Amino acid sequence: MDADVFLQRCISFFRAVHIAATLESSRKTVVNSYPTMSICGNKLLSSLRLSQAGIPTPRTMLAFTEEAALSALNKLGYPAIIKPVVGSWGRLVAQINDPSTARSLIEAREYMHPIQQVYYLQEKIKRPERDIRSYVIGDEAVAAIYRNAPTEDWRTNTALGGHAENCKITPDLAEISIKAAEAVGGGAFGVDLMETENGLVVHEVNHTTEFKNTVKATGIDIPGKLLDYAISRAKK
Repeated sequence: MDADVFLQRCISFFRAVHIAATLESSRKTVVNSYPTMSICGNKLLSSLRLSQAGIPTPRTMLAFTEEAALSALNKLGYPAIIKPVVGSWGRLVAQINDPSTARSLIEAREYMHPIQQVYYLQEKIKRPERDIRSYVIGDEAVAAIYRNAPTEDWRTNTALGGHAENCKITPDLAEISIKAAEAVGGGAFGVDLMETENGLVVHEVNHTTEFKNTVKATGIDIPGKLLDYAISRAKK
């Protein structure tokens, strides 16, 4: 507790936000902060912040009952994506191809924890078999990778077998990534984007981002840059 700044690296969202809130109640600086983590850890809250900032995101609908979720999916059109509002590593993220599958999947979630009955539904973006993760630390996009989907899976998460490949940081990629980070409160983030015919679309901002595969693919010293950023926050 004698430290001036704490770098939050706990991968459990619920532990992380409670630790940060406790530290900040003692006037400690935490990277990332409790308010920022609370937003990033909830996909709906993140989507709202991104939308308010004018950042392109997938078309998203929210429902709280089985009937409303099925109606929302009909409006979005098939295929569509269902995601838990709180979750990581692609777990419980599913592509829904038709109304019959939708009904079966949503019926199953009605018997899960109540958080799974907050139905966060998105259009399926037409994109290459990859997405982009860029790393924003402070006001700089320091590195980026393509996450290539594994064979026979549309999800690109490296935790599910996705392959990381170096991605050049273009001015457009840097600009939208930094704006997305600012929209959720600023700090150090992994910003997930998709390439579309109309440009880049942001679909998630991650507050405690793993970087092992990115360091290997890019050669960028992300942990060193994180520590430098934390020290700069301590000096303030």
